[in-house]
Amino acid sequence: MTTIIKNKATDLFLENNPNFSTFENLRKNGLEFLEAKGLPHLKEEEYKFTQISKKIEQNISSFKGAKRSELTSENLKSNLFEGFEGDVVVFNNGHFDAELSSISAQNYSFSKLSETQPDLLGQIAKNEKDPFTALNSLAFEDGIHISVEKGKKVEKPIFLIHFNKANEGQIINSRILIEIAENAEVTFIENTVSLDEEVYFSNAVVEIKVNQNAHGYYYRLQNENRKAIGANNFATDIHRDATFTSVATQLQGDMLRNNLTLNLLDSGCEGNMYGLYLLNGKTHVDNHTNVDHTKPHCDSNELYKGVLADSSRGVFNGKIFVRQDAQKTNAFQQNNNILMSEDAIVNTKPQLEIWADDVKCSHGCTTGQLEDEALFYLQARGIGKEHAKGLLLYAFAGEVFEHIAYEPFKEYCIQLVQERLGSNF
Repeated sequence: MTTIIKNKATDLFLENNPNFSTFENLRKNGLEFLEAKGLPHLKEEEYKFTQISKKIEQNISSFKGAKRSELTSENLKSNLFEGFEGDVVVFNNGHFDAELSSISAQNYSFSKLSETQPDLLGQIAKNEKDPFTALNSLAFEDGIHISVEKGKKVEKPIFLIHFNKANEGQIINSRILIEIAENAEVTFIENTVSLDEEVYFSNAVVEIKVNQNAHGYYYRLQNENRKAIGANNFATDIHRDATFTSVATQLQGDMLRNNLTLNLLDSGCEGNMYGLYLLNGKTHVDNHTNVDHTKPHCDSNELYKGVLADSSRGVFNGKIFVRQDAQKTNAFQQNNNILMSEDAIVNTKPQLEIWADDVKCSHGCTTGQLEDEALFYLQARGIGKEHAKGLLLYAFAGEVFEHIAYEPFKEYCIQLVQERLGSNF
């Protein structure tokens, strides 16, 4: 693999990010990685279709961390979807906002990372795995730690909402650590909201540990402004007989890179990830996924779908690793795309690396356009051409939403997608 080459963006980040006294070892490791290798260069294999370092250099002028913006209860209220009931954790440019948050901590504990500094921090999303994880480890000021109690179910979802805006700096770092204890269950919903239309760079790291026979559900929505640049590293350790499901919906931004890793660490566990990217304009979204099967009798399911219009670009790179001890593995991976214009581009690369011999694994990808016969069939029955297109596209995309178990959020996502498909998509 090509060595990451140091570049202008690396130097600017290092110059403008002080060395905070908390999380000393984590920051030291992140600093060493960045000083040695820098941010990804266009020759780096993992980033060859997403030149995010160049995008940052060209669009970010202030490499300082963004200060808190003025937030009101109206900002929060206007971004709560209909039917939502549950706790709300608010982030203001990556900083936890206690005043606007509503945290019952019923069946779970909540604290700032600086108040607990658990040893687990940095052990799931490792600095050496991705340069933006290392950058976050160096630059984030604080984060949150949520720990669900053993044998407990958090009855209502926990809503994590990020309000982002360039404010005396254009860099936004957030850090979240979640532990789900044995036999516990919890649902998280995450949404990122842009407060204006100006450019910023957000760099987020989420680490989740799902302990024995626990169940975690994590639903994410990315619908930021058209100048937003983002790198998101999301890593989960899944233990014996536990299940974890991620569903991601991506609608808008300038350039977004999402790294999602599921580590299946013991027998009987299950990891699922589903995603939909519905892009137009010049939006560029890159999804890199990793599923690592290390033990026998584990299952993984992965389905990502994309609909791309105008001059948008999608990237999907999915890797499944089946280690030698991971006999009786069942692993499924699929990526399907529809291109709505000649200028839309998708680069897709599903991958399997198998060292075990008693497994059931499949992967594949498709890229095409709407079927003329299906479109003609609907038009022949009196449905207008644009409406017929919308119906076919929703039939294609809607399969992803079947995996969202929390109905109010499912309906909200469906509404957003239908609005997009109902416009001049």
